[in-house]
This record gives sequence, C-alpha cells and structure tokens, in this order.
Amino acid sequence: MKVKICGITNLEDALNAINAGANALGFVFYKKSPRYIDPFEVRKIIDAIPPFVQSVGLFVNESHNYIAQICKNSKIQLAQIIDDDNYTNLKSLDIKYIKVLRVKSKEDIINIENEYVLVDAFVESFGGEGKKIFLEWFKNIDCSKFILAGGLKEDNLDELSSYNFFGLDVSSGVEQEKGIKNKNKMINFIKKANEIK
Repeated sequence: MKVKICGITNLEDALNAINAGANALGFVFYKKSPRYIDPFEVRKIIDAIPPFVQSVGLFVNESHNYIAQICKNSKIQLAQIIDDDNYTNLKSLDIKYIKVLRVKSKEDIINIENEYVLVDAFVESFGGEGKKIFLEWFKNIDCSKFILAGGLKEDNLDELSSYNFFGLDVSSGVEQEKGIKNKNKMINFIKKANEIK
C-alpha cells in the first residue's frame, strides 16, 4: 500500500515520515490552510531529503501558470489539484498531476473515468479536517486506481482490507497539532497500512 504523508511543514517531519516508510510527502500551497508552506521552504526540504521519495504539491483552484511557477520554485515533482471551479487548464500543465475528487455521494465515485485519482471527503476547508468518506460507496467498484484520503488513522485502517485501494493519503491522522506531525503516529500508520491485504 502506497502512503503519502500530507501537510509537511518542516524538515524534521519530512525525514521522520520517510524513515517511517512514506512513499510521498505532500506540501500544501493553499494559503488559507494552517499547513501552508512557502515554496522556497519546500525547496530547502526537498534538497535535504534522500532520493526515491516523491514530492507532491497541493493546489486549490489555481491557474496552470501559477501551478507551474510554484512547482518550479519548490522543485515539486507532482501537482495534486483541487479544481472545483474549473479554473485550471490541465492540458497546459507540463508537470505530472493528479486530480482530487471531493466526494459528496456514491455517484461521484461511479462517474470517475479509468484514471488515477485522489478521493477525499468533501469539506469546505479543502481537506485536513479528518472527515471520512462512507466506505460502502466503494462496494463493487474497482478501487485499484484510487488514493483514499479523509479521516484515516491507524485504528480505522482495518476497514479498508477488502477495497484494494492503490494508496492512502493522511494528514490530520498522524499529527500532534495542525501542521506538526507525530513520529510514532506516522510509524504506526504506515506499518498498519502495509498490513492491509
């Protein structure tokens, strides 16, 4: 099971996430978020981490030009894009990206095309609130290209065993406070994620 630790705001948390086994680190470029981080601070972190760990930048309703510039400034490898307002011209992006679907109903999931997508529970604040998606919405659906986010923590991962999600995206579930990760929670979360059959 692939795991992304999102909302990284400092090098110590980044290194602890990597040592815990994270496949990817997420950095929030949404300025209203308590987990927002300046792109040049992200560059310093990316320059200091070991290779083979993917860096992901989260964007909310931004233009493709803005996304491209921030990715260049920060050295981000993958853009994770919330585009509720259809503001981003995805076809004009030179950087690899993944779309975020903020799920309100099962119909939202059924209508997903055959592509990798991050599925998150709909919240007004654009994530990081620990709200879960109803898992029954995924029954009888191929989840092998879905990265699940929303309300995940160590003690509810057993519920995911029969769904075959591609990966998990966690933020608040491994924090001690908003924007600050807890080393042991990250270790325990990733260990549990790797046990999912």
